[in-house]
Amino acid sequence: MRRYLEQVSQVVQLLQDGTLIHAIDRRFAVSPSTVSRAWRRFQEAGSYSRRAGEGCRRSLTHQQDWYLLLWARRNRMSTGRALQNELYNIVQHDQFGGGSVMVWGGISMEGCTDLYRLENATLTAIRYRDEILGSTVRPYAGAVGPGFLLVRDNAQPYVARICRQFLEDEGIDTIDWPPHSPYINPIEHLWDIMFRSIHVAPQTVQEFTCGVHTTYFFFELLQ
Repeated sequence: MRRYLEQVSQVVQLLQDGTLIHAIDRRFAVSPSTVSRAWRRFQEAGSYSRRAGEGCRRSLTHQQDWYLLLWARRNRMSTGRALQNELYNIVQHDQFGGGSVMVWGGISMEGCTDLYRLENATLTAIRYRDEILGSTVRPYAGAVGPGFLLVRDNAQPYVARICRQFLEDEGIDTIDWPPHSPYINPIEHLWDIMFRSIHVAPQTVQEFTCGVHTTYFFFELLQ
C-alpha cells in the first residue's frame, strides 16, 4: 500500500508539472486509464487513497480468515491444495442450484409404501425412527403380515442403536448389508428410473418434488 501511494503521488506530481500521460504510463508500466483515474481521484477528493468499497469484494469473513490462519499454523507441512480443500469446507457452494429434496419410500412384491418427504432434507436416527419406522414401516409390516423382512442399507441413521432397538421391540426382522458389499438394494433401480423419467429439468424444488411424486404414483399403479 505504501509503495502504491508513493507511485500515485509521483504520477500526480508529474501531471502537475505538465508531463504527458503517455510518458507517465510508459515510465510506470501502467495503462493510460490508470493514470487518468489516479489524477481524477486526486482532483475530486484531494487524496491519493482509494475510496472505500473499491477493489475486489472479500470472499471470506474475518472469522473464516482467522480459522484458515489457525489451520495453517497447526498444519505447517500442508500443501496449497490441502488449504484450498479446507477453504472449500468452510465456504458454502451451491453447485446444483442450491435446492434439494429428500424422500423415503419402500417397495415390495405386494406394492409400495407412501412416498414420504423429509422437509429439511436432513435425516437423523430419531427422525428415521419416528417419521419412517413408526409412521410408515410399522403399519406396512402389519399389513403384509408374517414373513415381512425389511431391507435397508448401512446408512448411519438406519443402523443407529435406537432404530435397531425399535425394530427389535416391534418384531420386525431386517437384512443388513455387509460392509463394502455391492450395492444391490432393489429400490435403487426405482430411484434411477424415477429420476430419468423426469425429462424436463425442474426449475424449482417444488417442480422437482411434484415430478418425483407423480412418477412414484405411476409406479404404484403398475404394481
